[in-house]
Amino acid sequence: MNRKHTLALTAIAAVLLTACATPMPSSADLDKLAQDIAKRSFRAQGQVKLDVLNQDEDNRLCSEADTNGTPISEANAKAIEARNLKTIKPPSDGKYLGDFKAGEKVAQSGRGLTWTDKEGSENGGNCYNCHQISKTELSYGNLGPSLYNYGKIRGVTDPTNAAAKPIVEYTWGKLNNARAYNACTNMPRFGHKNILTEKQIKDVMALLLDPASPINK
Repeated sequence: MNRKHTLALTAIAAVLLTACATPMPSSADLDKLAQDIAKRSFRAQGQVKLDVLNQDEDNRLCSEADTNGTPISEANAKAIEARNLKTIKPPSDGKYLGDFKAGEKVAQSGRGLTWTDKEGSENGGNCYNCHQISKTELSYGNLGPSLYNYGKIRGVTDPTNAAAKPIVEYTWGKLNNARAYNACTNMPRFGHKNILTEKQIKDVMALLLDPASPINK
């Protein structure tokens, strides 16, 4: 082995020894690195701004639990649900149900909140992406449970009746801020994050609960 090869091997060995001596980065360091990479990789365009990369406290806690591969602690889950439950307000006019035909249009539409959508344009709920709602729908997701016969199964024959109040209020809350009932749910917080308007949520309520809605037939 000549001197040139000896020097090269010595240099490689030095690099390997340095790497072995360097402590492994902590989980916090890796998280910060990932966040820095994400911020450098995204750019603001159209209505989508860089603030979409900022997690609120609830998202942070759920993301950390998911990254660690362990369920979120019971204490954190209860705290998240309690915080989000406080954000839910009843409809401004006291009426929970709108037009189920309009609700079906909201459920079908997946538009909104992307950089190609005009800022201020009406969003959709994209409900079929996660749920079966109608038996006539050919394609739907299964991330969430089937909502077919949602009101019928729960015995809602008259949504204005006092007996139906618990399920009506629960459904309203679930559509507005699902984290009030399931801390790390994948369901969008439609009302809390201003994804859907109050009218749109009322229309989806009617789709789910109005006995005249096709899904309850």
